[in-house]
Order: sequence, then C-alpha cells, then structure tokens
Amino acid sequence: MNRIIVIGCPGAGKSTFSRALHAAVGIPLYYLDMLYWNPDRTHISREAFSLLLTKIMHQPQWILDGNYQSTLELRMQSCDTVIFLDLPAEICLQGIRSRRGRPRPDMPWTESSDEEDPVFSSFVQNFHTQCRPQILTLLETYSYKNIYRFTNRDETEAFLKQIHNHGGSYAD
Repeated sequence: MNRIIVIGCPGAGKSTFSRALHAAVGIPLYYLDMLYWNPDRTHISREAFSLLLTKIMHQPQWILDGNYQSTLELRMQSCDTVIFLDLPAEICLQGIRSRRGRPRPDMPWTESSDEEDPVFSSFVQNFHTQCRPQILTLLETYSYKNIYRFTNRDETEAFLKQIHNHGGSYAD
C-alpha cells in the first residue's frame, strides 16, 4: 500500500479513517476538500484542481481522501489500493450531524452546529443510487487493484487494528 484512495459517501468516515491510516503507515495524507475548497466556500477551478491532484499523484506515496467523481477514474488508475467505505445513508447522515460545529482538518471551514444543508443531505440520501453504481463499475474495471470494501464501522476499525498490529501493513 503506497498509493491509496479512500472513497465513499460524505459522512461515511473517510477522513477519520484516512487520519488513522496515515498515523499507522506514515504515508502523506491529502484531503481533496482542502485542495478544492477555499475558506470562504468558493472553490478553485477544475483545471487548477486537476493540476494539484496530478502533482500529488506523481509522488511515490499518498493517501487521497475524498470522492470527487470527476477525478475518480484518474485516481483509480494511479492508485494501488482502494478503500471504499460503503456505509448506509442513515449512518452517513448521522456522521455528518455529529461533526457539525467542530473544526476539521479535512475542511477549510467549520459548519455551524445548527447548519443543515438540504441539497447536501439529499445528495447523501441519493448517493447509493446516483454515485455508488459508478464506483462499483470502476471497482470491477480495476479489480486487479487492492480493494477493500467496508459496509460498517466495525470492519474499518478491525482493518486499522490489523495494520497497527502488523507494523503498518495489512495481512489478510
């Protein structure tokens, strides 16, 4: 595991998982949200984002945290390992609610504790029907990669525990 992407629905725990994985293996961690978004909630151009992403992907090791469907296939081509947090929408919505009002290292702003974005919530609720099929198709296309698909938080914790117990590597 040298070039790792961590993907899944918002609220699935990608950033929490990525931080724990980074701590276990010492590979540089990059949050796509931090690359794409500015603190004032504007974003950089797609071209600038692609340039930053390409520069990172030319490095020998990285963990890229984030979904960003528009660059997903590019990241799948470049990675050797895919971690797909395939959790139910209800769990993801709970994850989003629990992080509101807290500063996060993976976002350039802090959402207020009472801030509910109906468009974002709808995206999360529809992720399994609108985004997940493309992810599953890409996972099949790149099935020769190391692919780990977790459907609950216990599985992610067991994976991370095994990495810690094996000195930064994963043994099936």
